[in-house]
Amino acid sequence: MVATTKAAAADRYFPAHVDTPDGQPVDADFVIARLEEAGATLLALPGTGWTTKLRTSNIEIVRTALESYGWSEARIRPAVPAAEKITRMDEAMGWIGVIPLDRFVLRRIVGARSLVHPVTNRRLFPWRRLAAALGADHKAVQRWHGQAIDMIVAALNRA
Repeated sequence: MVATTKAAAADRYFPAHVDTPDGQPVDADFVIARLEEAGATLLALPGTGWTTKLRTSNIEIVRTALESYGWSEARIRPAVPAAEKITRMDEAMGWIGVIPLDRFVLRRIVGARSLVHPVTNRRLFPWRRLAAALGADHKAVQRWHGQAIDMIVAALNRA
């Protein structure tokens, strides 16, 4: 029994103390806002980086005069987030580790709900889409999300 408890404790993440802007204890709204900010920062990061592969075959060729002056539609990309936002993202996404590993569905729900598009501020996974992906009712998914957020709040207020 003791070995099981030690193994469970080793698998859990224990966050550092978190300061709220007003100095009050952490509440659910604060945690959700920080997770959504972290999700938007994550999605704003560039999907590709520098590579060592030669890209000689990817030279863009101007085929018409309209393309040369930028008349083609470009995909809107958000600005690359600052280092401070990335640090805040790492801290907030680390809070998901407070949820025990055996409650992996709660981890998935919190992670999916934290993904907010950085340009439109719309969630990538509304309640009903998330419920369909999990094969559950959307009200149950909302309840499970609340339970997971309560676990995170309790752990942050303990730290």
